[in-house]
Amino acid sequence: MRTPVPTLEFETTLNGTVAVIAPTGELDLFGAALLESELDRLAADPELAVVVLDLRGLEFMDSSGLRLVVLADMHARESGRRFALVKGVETVHRVFEITRMSDRLDFVTDPAEVR
Repeated sequence: MRTPVPTLEFETTLNGTVAVIAPTGELDLFGAALLESELDRLAADPELAVVVLDLRGLEFMDSSGLRLVVLADMHARESGRRFALVKGVETVHRVFEITRMSDRLDFVTDPAEVR
């Protein structure tokens, strides 16, 4: 009997110059590769000013997900864009707290408040 492999899915919403990515599932090594492709696609849009990653739908995130988030933040800053995160469930947010990245990254309460 095989155990199903957890998957990561996401929905991206564009509202003017703001993109909101809402992933669901598990952000692990496999999921990070999928999400990285979407972040790269958005980075190629010269009209985009803000990317918000809404973590509320994630059940799990490991160091691969954290690495992706930190790199996305770094690339956004380098290109003059804002990268914000919506805090996820406690088990997901704990990764940011343990590494103290919760102090360095831009967390917002609701994606609608980002402009």
